[in-house]
Amino acid sequence: MNDLGQTRITFRQLLAFFVPLGMSASLVTISHVIINSTLARAASPEIVIASYALPMSILGITERPAVLLRQTCSALVRDRLSFRALTAVSLYVLGVIFLIGAFISYTPVGPWVFLRLFGVDAAMAEPMVEVYRVLMFVSIFSGIRCMFHGVIIYNMRTKWLTIGMAIRLAGMYALSLYFIRTGVTSGTVGAVIFLTGMVIEAAVSFWEGRALLKNEIPEKQPDHPIEKPSQVFRFYRPLLFSSVIAVISGPAINAFLGKTTDLKLAIASFAIAASLTNLVQSFFSYIHQIVLNFYRKDAASVVRFTLLLSLIPSLLIALLAYTPAGPWFMQHVMGVNERLMLASLSTLRVFMLMTLVFPWLDFGNGLLMLRSQTKVMVWSQAANVCVTLLVLVLCVARTPGWNGMIGALAQSLGVAAEAAVVWAVLRSALRADHAIPRPLPAANRKPNESSESV
Repeated sequence: MNDLGQTRITFRQLLAFFVPLGMSASLVTISHVIINSTLARAASPEIVIASYALPMSILGITERPAVLLRQTCSALVRDRLSFRALTAVSLYVLGVIFLIGAFISYTPVGPWVFLRLFGVDAAMAEPMVEVYRVLMFVSIFSGIRCMFHGVIIYNMRTKWLTIGMAIRLAGMYALSLYFIRTGVTSGTVGAVIFLTGMVIEAAVSFWEGRALLKNEIPEKQPDHPIEKPSQVFRFYRPLLFSSVIAVISGPAINAFLGKTTDLKLAIASFAIAASLTNLVQSFFSYIHQIVLNFYRKDAASVVRFTLLLSLIPSLLIALLAYTPAGPWFMQHVMGVNERLMLASLSTLRVFMLMTLVFPWLDFGNGLLMLRSQTKVMVWSQAANVCVTLLVLVLCVARTPGWNGMIGALAQSLGVAAEAAVVWAVLRSALRADHAIPRPLPAANRKPNESSESV
């Protein structure tokens, strides 16, 4: 115990909790490597990969509400009663996601999306719809996975996230070998591999999460207020709104990069630099879980741990951007030509700004969730999008020759604006907390002074 009566948390405990989370996030990228390497064995790999990639971009939107169930669960579920309330909300969310998926898959909306919004050839529209008919179920199993991830994370069993991801990758790799042997004929192969992996990971999470609910979690924790679905939804709804707003940034960046001096170079260099940044940053995307699970126990240790972690992404990006490691990796591992490599390195250097800010944004979001102030995230995400769009407009108008660097700068400053809003609100809230009068310790009171009179 420390001087304030809090439990003292060691660096080793924080590391044991955090590393499995980071590893599971990083291993997700291997899933896509397995799928893309399998689809590359097709007779016409460009067509097959494209027929898989565009439906996956839609999945990235429809899966967002399901993924948010992880943070909601880890923040709110402390007993079986609160888990049942979360389950009711989850069934509603997953039901809506399923209806949207069915609407895209089995009505004329699906072909229209691919023909009009993505501008694909008429011959490609139907194969893409067929791919999405499989991918629509990924969101459902992802939601189940994330529900039980929240239970597992709160109970400090984070190793099970890594175990589940490892089993998932093994199953996907085995299935990919089967398809490589029997023949890869369409993008549906990639969708089947991805769905199989998600089902496996959801099953592992369900198995461990149910065991914890049965054996470790009480029916009702006396001091826990979450009992009804409406209470869960009040926390979840702002997260959902903020994620919907966030969807705007990605397409906007790609659209504005199309107006730069060299369209193809801009989009390609941004994509490569962004993929490397996300690969590095993904390992450090669970800082909010450290805050949710440990901040009230030992705030000082959590801040010190975050301070150490926050420097690592920028150091890794600097290693790629300013040493021979980056050019070697891009040329020999990614197969990038020299012109694209130089443009990607310049873009990667701009992304260093985002890697400096993002850990503290995630930390601040963790504090907002801990205080049930998720409504703030709607405004912070709106600030992100507004600043991103403003930077895109100004840079394309004045410095179109920056190409991919424009996208990196816009995204980085957008994240900085989001963090500024989050920390402005938190600072105001902390000042208000300190302004509340507190009872004097008994030893400091006058003999006839009660706690109510202080």
